[in-house]
Amino acid sequence: MRENKILTSCPFRYTLHVLQGKWRFAIIYSLLKKGTLRYKDLAIDVNGITPRMLVKELKELEKEKVVKRKAYATVPPTVEYSLTPYGKTLEPIIKSMQIWGENHAEKIVTLKK
Repeated sequence: MRENKILTSCPFRYTLHVLQGKWRFAIIYSLLKKGTLRYKDLAIDVNGITPRMLVKELKELEKEKVVKRKAYATVPPTVEYSLTPYGKTLEPIIKSMQIWGENHAEKIVTLKK
């Protein structure tokens, strides 16, 4: 209950809650960039994520109404993921991060040396 009050009273914390973790940005970025993706294609595009973590993050994003899951009754089962209209409202945040990364990539590489 207290957590819900904090999330609804502080827009910044709510945003962090939705985008928390290492992989959510990458998942959202892939879906923004490529649109609807099958599970396997998403797993390939989000390089380095384990199948277990991808399933966990997709379930959380689906619970937050950011991602839509569509399952088809085929053999083997086919599952596709896409951003909801609500999820697409995150595009300016993701684009800003991409632009920041492009503008500062050289400096970041220099700092790591």
